[in-house]
Amino acid sequence: MKKHIPNAITCCNLICGCIATCFAFSGQPALALLFIVLGAVFDFFDGMTARLLGVSSPIGKELDSLADDVTFGVAPSTMIFYELGVMDYPALLEPLRPVLPYVAFVMAAFSALRLAKFNLDERQAMGFIGLPTPANALFWGSIMTGATRFIESSPWMSVAVVVMVFISSWLLVSEIPMFALKFKHWGWAENKLKYIFIITSALLLAIFRIPGIALVIAWYVLLSAFTQQHGQKDGIS
Repeated sequence: MKKHIPNAITCCNLICGCIATCFAFSGQPALALLFIVLGAVFDFFDGMTARLLGVSSPIGKELDSLADDVTFGVAPSTMIFYELGVMDYPALLEPLRPVLPYVAFVMAAFSALRLAKFNLDERQAMGFIGLPTPANALFWGSIMTGATRFIESSPWMSVAVVVMVFISSWLLVSEIPMFALKFKHWGWAENKLKYIFIITSALLLAIFRIPGIALVIAWYVLLSAFTQQHGQKDGIS
């Protein structure tokens, strides 16, 4: 019986993704974000449960990727799809209104590609190569929920959203190393970057609330890129 427990938790993640997608299609971004977050919680515990019970399996790995693409790929893409359908467009782009929202689903495809790469990439034991799909989903979910006034403030913001979709898609499959919040030890010296990130993230969330999630993810990407560049300079010197 215990070998089915992790897969059952993964299926809960998948169900959350399906529900989030339904709410996204009906224009209820707050509820869609809620179920994305719930899916992320299940995603965290399924792997942990499999390791604790010693029942990790290839089918569990594949099921996890499928669930993640629905919850962290399709659901946030659908949120963007809905928003692009109701936003104002510049007069130049108005003829593209019937087709432009579908650009959002490019991100779902790149999320699937990222998950497939992650399953085969042995470099990602203690960190990530490229933006993790849950982080990308939370970024877009928080924008679509907490920053709609801002993204609807100008017709040209529709262009900005489309451009950001392509940037996010690139980040998902990029070769940028990004740190994970995994601790081997609790000392400050070896975990300084992680502690700084946690403290600053808590401040951003306290100040900006839901839009603060997007700021935290953006800060995570910038901090990872800066750390990589700084490490390369140190290596050269």
